[in-house]
Amino acid sequence: MRVLDVGEDALLIDLATPDEARSWHAELLRRRGEGGLGPVREIVPGERTVLLYGVPDAAALRAELRGWSVTARAAAGGPLVEIPVRYDGPDLAVVAERWGVRPQDVAGVHSGTEHRVAFCGFAPGFAYMTGLGERYGVPRRAEPRTSVPAGSVAVAGPYTGIYPRSSPGGWQLIGTTSVRLWDLAREPAALLAPGTRVRFVPAPEGAGA
Repeated sequence: MRVLDVGEDALLIDLATPDEARSWHAELLRRRGEGGLGPVREIVPGERTVLLYGVPDAAALRAELRGWSVTARAAAGGPLVEIPVRYDGPDLAVVAERWGVRPQDVAGVHSGTEHRVAFCGFAPGFAYMTGLGERYGVPRRAEPRTSVPAGSVAVAGPYTGIYPRSSPGGWQLIGTTSVRLWDLAREPAALLAPGTRVRFVPAPEGAGA
């Protein structure tokens, strides 16, 4: 674990694995909830990092963090969001082959587990969701698409993501949803934030999602 200065009032905790990053993020949230971190304004998780922004005394907090012993912990609670999905993506057959199932069984595998937002990035409203595990990890496409429609539900590596708007992308597309991931008229604008639990619900045959 490394603790790095970022500008004048931020620290970046650099971890070896995504699991360590999730454990540190959970521990930091717990301690802040108990008033143990002082006036840290934001705690922002990444795949293998956690950024602490708005740190009034970076040197003191850096020394404190290096003395912590953080063990792996299951993420606590968190809000649950259900997202209806039509499992009709163009990469369904590719993903099914990787998973060793029939294309019609992809929906059951993907929706049969609870997902959790590990971190956000790439585009406003885009959440990297864990839940499938390494068993169902798939590679990105060899050639990214120049345009992926908004609402596309996709998988890559151990993550699930939903494209909040049309953009280039190289993830494997397995479905679509009409749920808006980013809406400036909503507070907060992002539907999915780190720690949110997500349940994907297959839309009935012929129904919209």
